[in-house]
Amino acid sequence: MSKTKSAFACQVCGYHTTKWLGCCPECQGWNTLVEEIQAPARPARQQGMSVAAPMPLPLTEIRREGEERLLTGIGELDRVLGGGLVRGSLVLIGGDPGIGKSTLILQATVGLSRGPTAEPQAVLYVSGEESAMQLRMRGDRLGVNSAQVYILTETSMELIREHVTRLRPRVLVIDSIQTIFTADVTSAPGSVSQVRESTAHLMTLAKTLDVPILIIGHVTKEGTIAGPRVLEHMVDTVLYFEGERYHTYRILRAVKNRFGPTNEIGMFEMRQHGFVEVTNPSELLLAERPQQASGSVVVASMEGTRPLLVELQALGSPSGLGMPRRVANGVDPQRVALLLAVLEKRLGLPLQHHDVYVNVVGGLSLAEPALDLGIMVAVVSSLRDVALDPQTVVLGEVGLTGEVRAVGQIEARLREAARLGFRRCLLPQANCQPMADIVDIELCGVRTVAEALQVLFPHTAFAADEHLDDESGADAAPARERGVRQARLVGY
Repeated sequence: MSKTKSAFACQVCGYHTTKWLGCCPECQGWNTLVEEIQAPARPARQQGMSVAAPMPLPLTEIRREGEERLLTGIGELDRVLGGGLVRGSLVLIGGDPGIGKSTLILQATVGLSRGPTAEPQAVLYVSGEESAMQLRMRGDRLGVNSAQVYILTETSMELIREHVTRLRPRVLVIDSIQTIFTADVTSAPGSVSQVRESTAHLMTLAKTLDVPILIIGHVTKEGTIAGPRVLEHMVDTVLYFEGERYHTYRILRAVKNRFGPTNEIGMFEMRQHGFVEVTNPSELLLAERPQQASGSVVVASMEGTRPLLVELQALGSPSGLGMPRRVANGVDPQRVALLLAVLEKRLGLPLQHHDVYVNVVGGLSLAEPALDLGIMVAVVSSLRDVALDPQTVVLGEVGLTGEVRAVGQIEARLREAARLGFRRCLLPQANCQPMADIVDIELCGVRTVAEALQVLFPHTAFAADEHLDDESGADAAPARERGVRQARLVGY
């Protein structure tokens, strides 16, 4: 009889060690290592499935079958997936508890049960968290009354595989992966080993039966899907459901997608009867934009293949602290600090005595460098207390020397701006080229930040590399004059 062995596994990153440690050396998490019994090796997972082992074939002789995608009936979800579900794919959907993951997928089961032919096809929804009666109550509220949506309340991977093999559904839904366990592993459900092995079983099931599987996963307090990091590498697509608990809008973002563009987003509005698609996010995000307000600027951002016009707001106020505050919501705080340093060094703006707050309206999180120029313009607008032209869009990447660099996909950004009625766009000079199909918007190309501010604030002179470091000798008088001008600029 073989001796039972045990190991300690981190429940966050999956790190294994033979002895217990208070702090995980891999992810630096405290009290995350749990003892797990290592079971002896078992036969291959394909056992019990009467499927012949595939033979290697030349790439040119592989038949291209089943290329059509399965539509969910929810346009925003199909968009994020790259046009629909691919047969045999494994899709992981993560999000905070109560964000609406199960609600969205349950709504999608109605569209997935409608096949390309007149005959509907079965969709199997496996729930390890809710009973069949609870799912029926939620289905009645959402209007899900299809007879082809089958509910199975089971957590054993072996029993789930038997039902899938017998029913042969068009789509399989697992809610959630943290509740599923397999007899091959002796640890508790939700542990690193169970999540990894259960996902491996589902991956084999999806590839063997050519059935797309939707897996719902919980998110930890750090914002990552609970379980080992390898879980995201095993699946074909990773979607994150984002949004604030007390806001009605939700964003579905594709973090990984082997069959479509990454970083694609879809927007939904939570209502009493479920989620409703937001087909025009730019118009929604700008609906409540204040008019003639300083510190507000519209920027054009690309999320996947979709251009988004969002409002950036900045607020600069005198600080009584020795170290002024730098607060950023929706953009990288380190990037904001870098841009403020460029304004201070290259344009001579004395921001060391001002608190600066930057916010992306709508709850979005943007990480595109094309927002750089918009952030700097919003900060200067707030410090001067001068409102920008409401029909102007600003975009461009800014370097440390104050130059404005070109951005990609400029045509899509300009088309979206023209469609929403904007009449002028401040953009890098390298992108300022006439476009035959975009004639309703004026293009203002700039090479430096100083030139961009001169265009938007024509009554103020901006010069590069002006600062007050050297106030001795012959340059003392000019330096004092520049100090007076800068004092007027920031509103001292």
